[in-house]
Amino acid sequence: MHWFPLIVQAGLSRAALRFGCATVSSQRLDPLVEPGQIPSAHVHQIVGGNAFNATMTGDIGEQGTCTTCAYTEDFSNYWTAVLYFRHPTNGSYKRVPQYPNAQLGYEGRDAPDIKGGMTIYYTESDFETDGDQYISAFKPGFRMTVGSPTITNLSDAQRLPGLRYTCLETILTRSHETYELPSRPCPAGIMAIHHFPTCWDGVNLDSPDHQSHMRNIKPPGDGGFLNRARCPESHPVKMPQLAYETMWNTTAFADLWPRDANGTLLPQQPFVWSFMDGKGYGTHADYVFGWKGDSLQRALNSSCMFHGCGSPGMPGVLQTQPVADMNRCAVENTVTEDTEGWLTEIPGQQAMMRY
Repeated sequence: MHWFPLIVQAGLSRAALRFGCATVSSQRLDPLVEPGQIPSAHVHQIVGGNAFNATMTGDIGEQGTCTTCAYTEDFSNYWTAVLYFRHPTNGSYKRVPQYPNAQLGYEGRDAPDIKGGMTIYYTESDFETDGDQYISAFKPGFRMTVGSPTITNLSDAQRLPGLRYTCLETILTRSHETYELPSRPCPAGIMAIHHFPTCWDGVNLDSPDHQSHMRNIKPPGDGGFLNRARCPESHPVKMPQLAYETMWNTTAFADLWPRDANGTLLPQQPFVWSFMDGKGYGTHADYVFGWKGDSLQRALNSSCMFHGCGSPGMPGVLQTQPVADMNRCAVENTVTEDTEGWLTEIPGQQAMMRY
């Protein structure tokens, strides 16, 4: 069955959503790559609806009872691996905490912070120009991944546009992206960035590798949010640009950065993903669509931008909820193990670290 839009409309490529989602769960589950396996191979941080479980099927938007996202109609699940610090002396590991995106600015200074989580984007053309293509929302049951933990070298990583890192000079730094984890202490932490492909084959809600039903049309050197190119005939349906930003607060470990006997910083950075990647090339992310009804398409068809689409305390095209309600939603862990304290090894990982 093809899902092509019935009417091709121009001038509908201006909307851009940007919103925060608190952590709904952090555990070793992966219903896309390892469905039903308890535990999965490595620890993930998950945000979104509370229908998340080891064997997710069907329309997730109709299964949840709460969501950690700012928009109450979004029961999707978004997840990535977890970042750890490796102690240079004793080799133990400590999970790196997350902090919310300062650009969200929800509810004023007295409101609680979003608990962990990520910033989620759905954009259509870019942030400066009006597009001329009809953008289709994802369909119930749709899912995909981007990147792969099996990527271990720079040349392969460079073939995947939009999977990058930013060494934050301040909490508002948004420039100079690298394919590797930063090789020096970052004053305000590390931002991990995941951009998904935007062209769909119009038929399959998933594929065996969770990627081939989508096609990336950006040249590797293009910025992650540029989304103006036409889709190829093999993947003709233009979808919104989905992107995640995760703010990892590495500042607590600045004084523990590896140094030589003279106190000079060593080039070997001490952070490692939960799948034991110490370079950063294997960064990856997963997505399961779960917006209720036509809520996402309704937003995409509007001309709303960021806070104009709705944010807690501010009306918009979409319904929103207070940060306290976002933080309150959670999933009970299926896998019970310590993923937070100083650990002798990262859960599930006995292999040598990939530096």
